[in-house]
Amino acid sequence: MSSFVETKGLEQLTKSPLEFVEYNKRQLSRVYPKGTRVDSSNFHPQLFWNAGVQMAALNFQSLDVPLQLNLGLFEANACSGFLLKPEPLRRPDKTFDPFSEGRLDGIVANTLSVQVLSGQFLAERRCGVFVELEVFGLPGDTRRRCRTRTSQGNAFNPVWDEEPLVLHKVVLPALASLRVAAYEEGGRLLGQRVLPVATLRSGYHYVPLRNESNQPLLLPALLLLTHAADHVPLGHQDYAEALSNPIRHVNLLDQRQRRLQPLLGDPEDAPERPRPSPGGSRDLGGPSPPPEPHAPPPAGPAPSPGQRSDLIATVLTEVTPEPLEALRQHRGYLKLLKRQRRDLERLRKKHLRRLLALHKRRFFPDFSRIFPGFFPDFGFPSGGTEGAAPLLQLREEQQQLELGRRREQLREAQQRLQEVALEAQQAQLKRLRQTSEREKKELQKILDRKRHSSISEARGGRRGGELPEINRRHINESVSSIRRLEEAQRRRELRLREEHRGVLEQIRAQEPRPEHPQDMAGLGGQGGLDPVPKTDRDPETGPGNPNLTPNLTPDPDPDP
Repeated sequence: MSSFVETKGLEQLTKSPLEFVEYNKRQLSRVYPKGTRVDSSNFHPQLFWNAGVQMAALNFQSLDVPLQLNLGLFEANACSGFLLKPEPLRRPDKTFDPFSEGRLDGIVANTLSVQVLSGQFLAERRCGVFVELEVFGLPGDTRRRCRTRTSQGNAFNPVWDEEPLVLHKVVLPALASLRVAAYEEGGRLLGQRVLPVATLRSGYHYVPLRNESNQPLLLPALLLLTHAADHVPLGHQDYAEALSNPIRHVNLLDQRQRRLQPLLGDPEDAPERPRPSPGGSRDLGGPSPPPEPHAPPPAGPAPSPGQRSDLIATVLTEVTPEPLEALRQHRGYLKLLKRQRRDLERLRKKHLRRLLALHKRRFFPDFSRIFPGFFPDFGFPSGGTEGAAPLLQLREEQQQLELGRRREQLREAQQRLQEVALEAQQAQLKRLRQTSEREKKELQKILDRKRHSSISEARGGRRGGELPEINRRHINESVSSIRRLEEAQRRRELRLREEHRGVLEQIRAQEPRPEHPQDMAGLGGQGGLDPVPKTDRDPETGPGNPNLTPNLTPDPDPDP
């Protein structure tokens, strides 16, 4: 292990940076503050982290920005105090220049945009507050003191609507850190937070703040909007956008072609021109050539239609509607049938009580005179209880009431079954749309793997000139395959909707009609209500018991 004073380490960094980096790959290095820092101030540790120095000794009694950056950086890895250096700083087969501003081998540069939207509970009293953004990293990645305007008199929930801090190119994101700090108008620190750039993702972030010693504060926080993406050179942005979304790129070319069509003349009114030869020049007055992605792919192995169909078939999944038998087992539908059976049971028991009271009034008239009011008044006909007419009238009333109740229950059950079917079909269509999106992403991944494989083969054979042709062929194949997949998904959805309509028609065909009461019994036997429950078929309790309605002819001499 080697120890360097701050001045000696800075000298090695400026005079021989590459050798210093190589030295730190095989040797532990420690840098400590110089002796002239009598105020216990700290040097900036980012200078030596960029060169691969393992330990930067700081004065912990000084709560300044270098110490906050050190504490914020080592929050990672569960605050263990150990972090893995970036790959260019530890691999012996790679060279690294800490002052590099260009592309690093094997490292993808980032583009970062940070916008401060608002703050919450920044101060307890009314004062002006502002926010500073700082990025520390390689010399080309460092940005200092980008601040917002001062929010006058509102430290409780200030709002800022300003231009974001944009870093078009962060060469080494693993070494870069973003520091967000809120200050009073006089310069007093209200809270700060250090965030590694490599961990930032696009979206809204609610960032709780820390104090000077990096201890969490209870309420102060900031709302940030960040956008992080891979860096694309200025000359290749359109090309990268076409690769990321080929369908949008082709549609944009088609739209431009249609807008240019009025300027190029109407091809129907123009005289017919001879078709140019493959090697000849095109006529500028004729119809414009088709856009480039629709042109036939150049020389190279292109997938045949059979291979494309097989690719679509492997991605596309079959979907079948839920059968009617499964819909009848729905919990809500079964619960409704159970409630309707209980209602029908109560209606029949009430009829049996009326029938029993009528029989007792008929066969035991003295008992009714001895115990008046023992039998309740069920509203018997005014003709009295003599003869079979009251029994016949009571039986007819019961049949009509039960028939109407059963018809109403069956209609309610059919309506509930239709609602269950519609809910299940809507849920299945929603799942189908999600499945379609997953299938598109899976197809795009397959095509991307094929593109990367073709690029690797071209680079291995030192055919670098074929890369533009491979990318163009990838765009054409992606557009064609995705459109074929969308067409297959559309046919699948239409077929599923047609099967859904068939299930609904099957349910409506079983619905009972008022003019055909005899259909209700058949419907009940097909998964609907049971027209005659088993308890009513019992010879002791059901209405079919001949002892309850023995002989409907008049009895001349009943024997009590």
